[in-house]
Formats: sequence, structure tokens, C-alpha cells
Amino acid sequence: MKAYALAAEDLSMFGRDPWWLIVVKAVFCFAFVMLTVLFSIVWERKVVAWMQLRIGPNRHGPWGMLQSLADGIKLMLKEDVVVKRADKVVYILAPVVAAIPAFMAIAVIPFGPAGNEISIFGHRTTMQLTDLPIGVLYILATASVGIYGIVLAGWSSGSTYPLLGGLRSCAQMISYEIAMGVSFAAVFLYSGSMSTSTIVDAQHDRWYVLLLPVSFLIYIVAMVGETNRAPFDLPESEGDLVGGFNTEYSSIKFAMFMLAEYVNMVTVSAVAVTLFLGGWRAPYPVSAFWEGANHGWWPMLWFVVKLQLLLFFFIWLRGTLPRLRYDQFMKLGWKVLIPISMVWLMLVATVRAMRNEHYDFQRIVLYVGGAVVAILLLSFVADIFRDRGAKAEQEAEGPGPQGEFDPMAGGFPVPPLPGQTLPPVPRRPSRLDRELIVSGSPNTVSDGPRDGKEGEGA
Repeated sequence: MKAYALAAEDLSMFGRDPWWLIVVKAVFCFAFVMLTVLFSIVWERKVVAWMQLRIGPNRHGPWGMLQSLADGIKLMLKEDVVVKRADKVVYILAPVVAAIPAFMAIAVIPFGPAGNEISIFGHRTTMQLTDLPIGVLYILATASVGIYGIVLAGWSSGSTYPLLGGLRSCAQMISYEIAMGVSFAAVFLYSGSMSTSTIVDAQHDRWYVLLLPVSFLIYIVAMVGETNRAPFDLPESEGDLVGGFNTEYSSIKFAMFMLAEYVNMVTVSAVAVTLFLGGWRAPYPVSAFWEGANHGWWPMLWFVVKLQLLLFFFIWLRGTLPRLRYDQFMKLGWKVLIPISMVWLMLVATVRAMRNEHYDFQRIVLYVGGAVVAILLLSFVADIFRDRGAKAEQEAEGPGPQGEFDPMAGGFPVPPLPGQTLPPVPRRPSRLDRELIVSGSPNTVSDGPRDGKEGEGA
């Protein structure tokens, strides 16, 4: 029955607009994303400055609001350098491949109800460019295409550090896209659809952030890793990669990489609003006493407010958390997020199957709670036996010398523990550690403090 309901989605209101209205909607989507990006750059600089007790941009335009526009003009007017050893075709094409797919996902994001709620030049239409029966899969597909731009940028530069940054970014995006896709599957199970407008309609009585909190938290972490934002900005870590995949880029090509990052921030935030935060629907206190809150042009206001709150969350993370180590970051994706999302998806599927079989809610809670407790108990027992095994091996080996310490034993440099010392580093004797040669009289009393009097040997 679920497959039949999925195939019988009513998307007939889409695809009926005249060509000029489609152009107007497409231009609006592009302008909305660009204006949001320009505002987000200024807002990020101001919020981080406020967190760090600084002033922030306050020169260009009122309250410094035109600072990001001035930065864009400056980047376009800078010298465009092409690396001599680069593959010029791929080198120039890579920023375009990274930037264009970032704009494409906004086409299926609903800004309002799927009905003919608004009128544009006398023509009734929906507040969405288009929709697909597999709209969320379309978003995942366009996001994955942007990875090619970053990988090709690192490879085509003909330099070592951009290549390492491109490979690191590719591994990061692929790792976190898996957890992101599994978190979407729980939403598909509850809404019975992959269409974005249908998913928003299914949240008319309860948002999925309340019904599927684990999926929401997994998606929030995955979307930060997907966009290479702090504390997950490891492909652009200045300490070891000198900027990452975009090291050899300048002028407008560098600006396109920066634009792609911020557009991806807007896109993943819009997806989070659509799938988990009720989309364009007004929050509960407003919708309870005002019927018109979800009709007309008002839904766009609620959508923009939710979107800006998630963008503020991005900025808050950047100003608060330090950057992770890369091995910790990959461990979080493969050993924490993916297993948790798989187990959570199994629990959600079990609950849905029980509800389809008409089990009462109390019995569902009992079964799911028992399964969660059993999994936690098994993991606790496994940790106990693992710790016992590690202690037994340590006792069998005997206490090691406290003075010897290898900072590279784990594959990366670590500081010594209390009681441990670093091995001596061979160094040449300093040039300053030489015999002092005094010129002039051998009497050096005059070189000391004189207490207001002349030295006797002066």
C-alpha cells in the first residue's frame, strides 16, 4: 500500500506555468540564494566579531552591510593567475563544476503551499519552481556532483598541497553523505514520499524534529561536514595544507569556490527546514491562533526565519569550537554517525511496521524501549570485556620505562603524558654559546653597575 501511495502522489499542480513565469521563478531562486549568501557573509563576520569583542565590518554601506559586495568586486578585479603546470581546461572548469550544482538544489525547495496560493502578474501559481517524486534524491545527486569540482581543482593545479586537500575533501564529503542519506530514509518512512512538498504537507500536525530527533541531529552534524565548515573545515586547514584545494586559485575562480561554500550552506539549511522543521509552516504558537499564517505570502517569512536560524548555527559553531583532527573527524563519520543512523533507521522501520499492523502506542513504546536498552546493555558489556582484555595485555607486557616516549607511535605527533619525556633532539651548539672576547682593557669591572660613579678601569 505504501508503494502505491508513493506512486500516486499528486504533483499535477507543477509543470503548468507559462514559460515567462518559469523564468521569473528561476531568477527569483537565483536572486534569493545570492542575496542570502551576501547577507550571510556580512552576518558571519559581524557575529564572530561580536563573539571575539571586535567591531567587524562597518565601513561599506549602512552598518557595513555592503562589505561582502565590496569583497566580491575586489576579488573580480584582482590578477587572475593560471599556474604554469596546471591542466588549464580542467583548472578553469573546476570552479564552475563546484558552483553551479550548488544552485540547482534550490529548485525543488518549497517556499509555500503546493496549491495556487499566490498570484504573479495575474497568474495563480505555487511558491516552488518545480517538484519531483524523488525530489530529495535529486538534492543528494546535485550535492554529490559538486565534489567533482573540488577534486578536479586539487588535481588540475599540478601541486602537492591542493591535491591532498582535494582528496581529503572528497573523502570527507563521501563519508558524511552516507549518514545524511540514511537520516533522510527515516523521513521517507514517515512521510511515505520523497517529494519535498509532500514531506512538508505531512508535517501539518507535528514537525519531524520532534518525531525523529536522532535523524535531525545526525543530519545537522552531517551537513556541517558536507559543507567543509568549522570545526570540520579540514580540507582548508591552513596549518598543514596552506589553504587546501583552492591554494593555486585567485581572482574570480577563487571567488566561485567561496560562493559554492556559502551556497551549499544555504542549500543544506533549506533542506533541514523542509525535512525536519516544518518547511514553510508557521511555528506552533502562531499557527494556533492565526489561520492565515500558512496562506498567502506569509509562509515565505517563516521559511526565511528558520533558514537564518540555521545559518546562525553555522556561524555559532565556527566562533565556538576548535578544529578537529582528521582521524577524529573520520572516526566520527564512519564509527559513530553511520552505525547510529543505521540502528535508528531499523527502529523507525520497526515502529512503522507495528503501527501498520495496528499495534497500540504503549506496546510500540515498550518494544522500542526494550530494544534500545538491550543494545545499550550489549555495548556496555562489550566495553567491559574490551577494557579487561586491554588491561590483561598491559599487565602481561609489564610496566614499560617511564622515561622513553615515542610521539609518533600512533601515526601522528602527540604530547607526552605526565612522567614521560621527549627524546633528545640533536642540535648544533648555538652561536651565542661562545667565549666572551672583551676588546680594550682586560679590566671588566667597568662593565658592571656603576652606582652613579665611573669605573676604575675606564
